[in-house]
Amino acid sequence: QVTGHLDDCACDVETIDAFNNYKLFPRLNELLESDYFRYYKVNLKKPCPFWNDNSHCGIRDCAVKPCPSDEVPDGIRSGSYKYSEEARNLAEECEEAKRLGAVDGSLSKEAQQAVLQWTRHDDASDSFCEADDIYSPDAEYVDLLLNPERYTGYKGPDAWKIWNSIYEENCFKPQNVKRPLASGRGESFIYLTKWFSSVCVEKRAFYKLISGLHASINIHLSARYLLQDTWSEKKWGPNVTEFQQRFDEVLTRGEGPRRLKNLYFLYLIELRALSKVLPFFERPGFQLYTGNRNHDAEMKNLLLEILHLAKSFPLHFDENSLFAGNKKEAAKLKEEFRLHFKNISKIMDCVGCFKCRLWGKLQTQGLGTALKILFSENLIEKIPERGPSYGFQLTRQEIVALFNAFGRL
Repeated sequence: QVTGHLDDCACDVETIDAFNNYKLFPRLNELLESDYFRYYKVNLKKPCPFWNDNSHCGIRDCAVKPCPSDEVPDGIRSGSYKYSEEARNLAEECEEAKRLGAVDGSLSKEAQQAVLQWTRHDDASDSFCEADDIYSPDAEYVDLLLNPERYTGYKGPDAWKIWNSIYEENCFKPQNVKRPLASGRGESFIYLTKWFSSVCVEKRAFYKLISGLHASINIHLSARYLLQDTWSEKKWGPNVTEFQQRFDEVLTRGEGPRRLKNLYFLYLIELRALSKVLPFFERPGFQLYTGNRNHDAEMKNLLLEILHLAKSFPLHFDENSLFAGNKKEAAKLKEEFRLHFKNISKIMDCVGCFKCRLWGKLQTQGLGTALKILFSENLIEKIPERGPSYGFQLTRQEIVALFNAFGRL
């Protein structure tokens, strides 16, 4: 079990567990099931900006196994379809992908009307993420409750290519650690231990955020694994072996517990952002607008209850420890930090499994929004109690991503 003190924090694992499990998560879970937070607009068709990725079908129903493009009907390849018959008649090698990786796009007419209203409330852009153009014809609303984060069969070289790109090209990390989260690489643990003791807190923090995000995703894939798939029943549940391969101290030669502690570090960063952004949501003019006035008011009250609870947490991460040195050097490092993370958000468009891409994009945008909040403290302090907030703004996309990403943790 992972216990005790967290590096670079004034907190410990047990305090976070008790606070989250008994106080915060039950309320947060209720919020995330509401209409405002369950629909996320995403463009799953954006091309990968870093390499030509022809290894997977370019449609949402074929999300895992490699597919020869000549087996995909022309109508689908041209993009002139929407959940068409052709999409259900793919070649045999796409069938597993279709079952496990398909994104359920069904929305009721009432929900479609509500989400059209929401677009009027989205007006700003963030700086830590490469955000989707939500007005693009390819951007569509997805019901997150119909598309839970779970194992889809997406693994092997293609999945590793994504994580290798994130770690090796975008992370502040020692060059000789090639695959920080691969199992059975004891030497990387030794290098990491030496490296952590020699670099500044900002670089350690960045690395731990990405490692924590990776750990979170792996936990969800292990916890909601396809255990049985027959004609009569699909059974999803915990796969202990899968979990142990990624986190067991012996099997990972010491790395597993550190990965889990990085998850707690990521939790603290996003929790701190929630505590800081309270003034933005407290304004009378801010509404969780869905068109159902009573329900919207009820959800805003629940949202504020969660944010006040976050603020009451006794052992917050001290973000003032970041970028606190020489002003010129700190500004340079902060910009590098921002650009690194923006690059990681772009890599999510290279994920071959569409359901994995959906949750990858949402969670990176959520973390990017948390970083934006932490680095905008001066602007947030100047938000007027009434009237519009011109200096600091969050779009509905950012709000939905922020809370759903935290809900994953």
